[in-house]
Amino acid sequence: MQDTLLIKPSKKSPLFLRTIVLLFAMVCGIYICTVCIKQISTTVTKMNIQVIQSPSPDANIITQLEPRIPTLHYPKPETFNRGECSKNPVRFFVILSMQRSGSGWFETLLNSHVNVSSNGEIFSLLERRKNISNIVQTLEKVYNLDWFTSASKNECSAAVGFKWMLNQGLVEHHKEIVEYFNHRGVSVIFLFRRNLLRRMVSVLANSYDRYAKLLNGTHKSHVHSQQEVSATALSSYKPIINSASLISDLKEIGSAAVKALEYFNSTRHLVLYYEDLITNRTKLKDVQEFLGIPQMELTSRQVKIHKGPLSDFVKNWDDVNRTLTGTEYESFLRADY
Repeated sequence: MQDTLLIKPSKKSPLFLRTIVLLFAMVCGIYICTVCIKQISTTVTKMNIQVIQSPSPDANIITQLEPRIPTLHYPKPETFNRGECSKNPVRFFVILSMQRSGSGWFETLLNSHVNVSSNGEIFSLLERRKNISNIVQTLEKVYNLDWFTSASKNECSAAVGFKWMLNQGLVEHHKEIVEYFNHRGVSVIFLFRRNLLRRMVSVLANSYDRYAKLLNGTHKSHVHSQQEVSATALSSYKPIINSASLISDLKEIGSAAVKALEYFNSTRHLVLYYEDLITNRTKLKDVQEFLGIPQMELTSRQVKIHKGPLSDFVKNWDDVNRTLTGTEYESFLRADY
């Protein structure tokens, strides 16, 4: 029988094998824990960044809505009792404009609203604007509902104001007036005219009628629908425009409007143009929204005096046409509504 060599595998200690498995498990566990901790740390960091950089939604909404919301007031007039309407809020406003820019027509539109009282050109009298003390005293009377005109709704007015021309002490005392408007929460409506040449024609014609009194010896600044014959009579006068100073005059008028916008820029305000109101009546909805009053169809009985191309209303039209052609004011020569 041939001898056979048998080689038996050596037996390792069970303790040694267990130790190897345990060490391997510990290494894997440590690795997994390290990866998890890094992921959690990254997520927390990202969350922190988002919280720091994202502004408060409430703050955003307030910032966006604040300029759109008019200040609400609850005036207590000295001359009458508001009765049941004492708990109804009132908004304060003012129309800042220039003569012959459509402010009279615009004001009649506002006053056709059942809740609006716009009290006219109250600073046309020098006594009321001769110093800032008199100005503030007059303003307080208006906004306390103690100013009585045919437009006053009194007890249940939801918005009360008036119109103020730039040349009636407004610019001279603009710092104090801006401070008053901001302190009292007065909303400002700017109303200007884009076509300054048309405004110039209207100013000259109105000035002439003040002395000529074309309508049976009476002066009329505005006419109503039942008086269209009067509008024709008023428009029959054709002024002569000084073409030598025309461009500088137009620049002066334009700069006055720009300066007013700069002075009152810090107020809550809305800028309107007469031409836009004529051609786009949805602008009146913007005005009502700006004042925070219920939407209504606004109407006026006033009619336009100078209708049609400007060439029909200027005596020396050829001179005016030559002067403005090729300048920044050339567009004023064409009808724009």
